[in-house]
Amino acid sequence: MHLKHDERTILSGVNMQVMAGDMVYLTGLVGSGKSTLMASMYGNTPICNGQAIVLKHDLRRINHNQMQFLRRRIGVVHQDLRLLSEHTVYENLDFVLRATDWTQKTLRDERIEEVLNWVHLSDKINCLPHELSGGQKQCICIARAMLNHPELILADEPTGQLDAENGERVIALLNDIREKTKCAVVISTHNAQWPVAFPGNIYHCENYTLTKVNE
Repeated sequence: MHLKHDERTILSGVNMQVMAGDMVYLTGLVGSGKSTLMASMYGNTPICNGQAIVLKHDLRRINHNQMQFLRRRIGVVHQDLRLLSEHTVYENLDFVLRATDWTQKTLRDERIEEVLNWVHLSDKINCLPHELSGGQKQCICIARAMLNHPELILADEPTGQLDAENGERVIALLNDIREKTKCAVVISTHNAQWPVAFPGNIYHCENYTLTKVNE
């Protein structure tokens, strides 16, 4: 698989396999291609050549409706959070459910309660984002990513803006979700301690290539 951005090669010869229940780390310097690779899995970066199959969908042949269906099966955790600042935690989560055709309010409320209980923040349901700590905000983003029962979670530098204690809490939470739901989790990170504390497959981006570090 070959990835480009603005006609510039980002990664070439990508060979990567992620199975259900896998914990996968993408490592490498800023600009090495980690975020671009994750964006390609979500369909935000075109695949120039080769084969790219995500949850049985061929990303080089997928149509718009299939892409929308695929994205509902993928949870995304952004480094920059992307929470609606003037809306409560409940409203942030309800916005996603309404946008993905959860028409019954009772079912939306039940699912919001479930994901907030999972991240141990049910007491923050009526808080605005500025009333939360950095670690709590990121956990809310994980709860948001879980809303549609994803089979794959993509977490792009989820601990990049957190201290060590909150960073570990976030990775532990993602690992717990993986173990309990059997979804795959792909994390891009600069932190070498996470793969040690929470083992998984490691792929390193460098010099336009992706190399599996551990076998």
